[in-house]
Amino acid sequence: MTRPRSALHRSLLPAGLLLAVAGLAIAGPAAKPGQAELTDHTYATGAPMTAEQKAVVFESADLTFKVFPEGKRIDGDATLEFRATAPVAKLVVDLDRNYVIESVSVDGTVLPDSAYANPEGQLTVTLPQPLAVGDEAALRIVYAGEPHVAEKAPWDGGFVWATAPTGEPWIATAVQGEGCDLFWPCIDHPMGEPQVVTQHITVPDLLVAAGNGVAMGMDQHDGWRTWHWRTENPNTYAIALNIGPYELLEGEYESRYGNTIPLRFWHLRGNAEEARGLFAEFPLMLDFFESTIGPYPFAGEKMGVVETPHLGMEHQTINAYGNDYKQGEYGFDWLLQHEFAHEWFGNQLTNVNWDDMWLHEGFGSYMQPLYGQYLRGDAAYYASLHGQRLGLANRHPIVSGRPMLEDDVYDKEDGPGGDIYAKASVMLHSLRELIGDEAFFSATRRVVYGTDSPEPGNFAPRYASTGDFIDIVNEVTGRDYRWFFDVYLYSAALPELVATRDANGLALRWKTEGDKPFPMPVDVRIGSVDGNVRTVAMSDGTGHVDLPAGALYTLDPHSKVLRALPHVVAFQQDKLQRAKQAEAEKKIKK
Repeated sequence: MTRPRSALHRSLLPAGLLLAVAGLAIAGPAAKPGQAELTDHTYATGAPMTAEQKAVVFESADLTFKVFPEGKRIDGDATLEFRATAPVAKLVVDLDRNYVIESVSVDGTVLPDSAYANPEGQLTVTLPQPLAVGDEAALRIVYAGEPHVAEKAPWDGGFVWATAPTGEPWIATAVQGEGCDLFWPCIDHPMGEPQVVTQHITVPDLLVAAGNGVAMGMDQHDGWRTWHWRTENPNTYAIALNIGPYELLEGEYESRYGNTIPLRFWHLRGNAEEARGLFAEFPLMLDFFESTIGPYPFAGEKMGVVETPHLGMEHQTINAYGNDYKQGEYGFDWLLQHEFAHEWFGNQLTNVNWDDMWLHEGFGSYMQPLYGQYLRGDAAYYASLHGQRLGLANRHPIVSGRPMLEDDVYDKEDGPGGDIYAKASVMLHSLRELIGDEAFFSATRRVVYGTDSPEPGNFAPRYASTGDFIDIVNEVTGRDYRWFFDVYLYSAALPELVATRDANGLALRWKTEGDKPFPMPVDVRIGSVDGNVRTVAMSDGTGHVDLPAGALYTLDPHSKVLRALPHVVAFQQDKLQRAKQAEAEKKIKK
């Protein structure tokens, strides 16, 4: 079975685009004419793992690709090593059924066709001998075919076959939404990360294949080049192919933690001057993240960026960049900064389920106001937060509390969509204001590294859920803040602060979806901009401020609390209506 493309997608929405998508449906492209449709299983990513997948440790993947730009096809040869943690008679991996499987082997023995089947894109292999606990097996799959083509990467996943301005092939993959099984056999679930991935990427001579992790050399033979790469604990959708007529900028960053981090940027020929300007931002971003969050997680490999024919994606140690070197309003490249944030929030810290995707995107989005504050001061911080605030939809909770497919989370009609970016970001601002900087950044470090005192070498990539983060916040603060997350993450509507004048002043009451408790303190400024600010405890969700008759007041004058604001809703509705009217007029003119 096949399924239609969804609406809003994927992992990069700057503040400026959040508003644009808040009320507008963005239809996904149909499959390219002539290419085979994806099955439901392949199109979806994050489906529950099978019992067999849960019963093994994915120790390594050795992936060989030969890429044929003219035919837009690949030959693949993958050896996957598994160790059993429970008795298992079959190995199950995910791979697009549209590839022709030429052979399947286990520990060097070629299996008969009857030993494996891949009807819906979930390849099931019956082992010659069942594995006992602790046993290991090497599964080799040789396959070939035309990979799924992305019509609008990265919103639509797959291969991008493009031509560089200088005429050579320019190829990239971006598969967050549909998953790793679009081009290599894997366990297509956030918790299916292999411990080690080695890639051998063969491309036509004169082309470069920039890859994840550490460069292991390049072989040249018969008009082809094979580039070798090795990386550890990659996010499942972080493995990527990036092929083109690249030139390389190299440097080193001396970390505040005493280690040296290789800096690498593969850019197209002809873009050297612009590339040097972007490359100069690398050390600034590293210093921000290391001083604010903690050590760069992949310092033993590299901080890598590659220019791509699509906008971008957080491919571990080789982030895709396609923002055309645009100047940012706050003096930095938003795309580079956002994707780099995912090295911490997405690659070092990976959500256990797509339902927890806000841990990637909310934290990743909050890093931009923080970086603006780091570079430019408070004006950039609050302006960036305000831009995010204007894009909230508040139609569905950010977290549903049940396992979700990636596509369902990003569906703006039936899922939280863009709110996992902006709403979660502004929520984190409110949390920081509520518990203070020391507790906020301590909790952030703990969820990212598993420790409040990360040092190079004392942490490893880890998984976490929304519940894990809430528990960490409670542990760090010594207080129970579940009420905070119940309202912001598990409810759709924002809390509303109802203010009513009475004989003695101003009565305040929090109104929440489902009448959930919300003892959020709130500041009230009495008088003009230099007036007295009082903090109202609101311990039972209500409070009172004495006011002289006719006195002016301002609720939450320093914008600490994310709450319902009628003027923002009116602005969004007006913008949406004007956009619809403009679109209708455009159709009439045609």
